[in-house]
Amino acid sequence: MSSLTTSLRVLVVGCGNMGSSHAQAYHSLDGFTICGIVSTGKSKEVLNEKLGGGYPLFTDYAEALAETKPDAVCISTYPDTHEPFAIMAFEQGCHVFIEKPVADTVEGAERVAEAARKANKKLVVGYILRHHPSWAKFVEVAHDLGKPLVMRMNLNQQSHGFMWTVHRNLMKSLSPIVDCGVHYIDIMCMMTRSKPVQVNAIGARLTNDIPVDNYNYGQLQIRFEDGSVGWYEAGWGPMMSETAFFVKDVIGPRGCVSIVAKNAGASGKSDDVDSHTKTESLRVHYADLDENDNFTKADEWIDMQDEPDHQELCNREQRYFQKAILEDIDLTDHVQDAVNSLRIAFACDESVRTGLPVYL
Repeated sequence: MSSLTTSLRVLVVGCGNMGSSHAQAYHSLDGFTICGIVSTGKSKEVLNEKLGGGYPLFTDYAEALAETKPDAVCISTYPDTHEPFAIMAFEQGCHVFIEKPVADTVEGAERVAEAARKANKKLVVGYILRHHPSWAKFVEVAHDLGKPLVMRMNLNQQSHGFMWTVHRNLMKSLSPIVDCGVHYIDIMCMMTRSKPVQVNAIGARLTNDIPVDNYNYGQLQIRFEDGSVGWYEAGWGPMMSETAFFVKDVIGPRGCVSIVAKNAGASGKSDDVDSHTKTESLRVHYADLDENDNFTKADEWIDMQDEPDHQELCNREQRYFQKAILEDIDLTDHVQDAVNSLRIAFACDESVRTGLPVYL
């Protein structure tokens, strides 16, 4: 193992959209050295060329792990490999950055968390919205709206070409409301600071291009202990509508706050990953009325034009990973939040498949 005071040697596993962005972060940030790039197909050659070439390339993950002996492993593969890849890394004494979800089952996620604890190594999960200043502001304003909260969120993607290939591959192991929903379930839990008690969900299979037991459109509803409620909707595919596909809205007794993303809401942008995190501006509405029931305050616009793009968010995630390792940050809550949001998402999946509410 190299000295962690100099540079973390990272093995990059998975070279798709997120893997490439994380590799770019390791390539450009101080304190990281890529010691190998792993993928089963041609994507590793494409990524290596994009980074200027010269990195060792591997098709087999176990072989790469044994040969490179990294300090850390970045896992951005399809979800069905997350659990075995992460556990192998911990058993080799590596820290792990893993794209969400932690695993493709709740039990698998718990096994990954336990492997990290047993190895005394850091596990950071790619909850990208936690590193976004605008989303942090969105959560902060929600805390001032009183209780209960009504949280309305969606991200439908009219995917085609490369992104439809990505989505079809993802749906071999997960539904859209599990894969994407964990982000927004996490945000809702941060907004309410309350325990989820019940979920309901519906789903529809709108294409024969996916496994017969999966669905490419889903909507979940969550009830919280404090009376708050939230819904999240996700649909993937060439048939999806781009009307009202981007809704991020929170309502409380004192008013509401909404993300108004004019660019992300533009036609043809629903499957553009850069637009998924863009907030552009927050609109805060105050419910205060005077004696004539007229509003006492105008709506407030919080301009968020100066915000990080997708690559900068990935850079921030990796800086946090680095900080967690070098400063020995306690990640117990971080990991538990990731497992809990996955547990809630899978409960929603169960509700879709059974047609019944699930009590948590």
